[in-house]
Amino acid sequence: MVIVSEEDVKVDEPPPHGKIGMSTAWRISDAVPVRAFEFRKRALHPGSAIGLHPINHDEIYYVLSGEGIVHSDGEEQTLTEGMAAYLYTGANVGIRQVGAEPLVLIIAYPPGK
Repeated sequence: MVIVSEEDVKVDEPPPHGKIGMSTAWRISDAVPVRAFEFRKRALHPGSAIGLHPINHDEIYYVLSGEGIVHSDGEEQTLTEGMAAYLYTGANVGIRQVGAEPLVLIIAYPPGK
């Protein structure tokens, strides 16, 4: 068992895939030496986005708070608190924050991808 405090893995940085705006990342699974999946929390600050990028694995974006627009292969949908987007292998995906509050997400996917 590995116990991880999010405060120990917190970093402010531009979001991945385009560095659009700023975010706070909690790279929770990075503290686990041997793992079967990645588990991360990220707050996209107002105006920020994880830019469009192809994925070679399934991936999940789960919204803890805020509002965002998720993109997958040309389709866009609004996500709010308590909603999840399950994204499929081979899709071109991304998500952008909208509204006044940060978009806080849990992101999970297989490691090494």
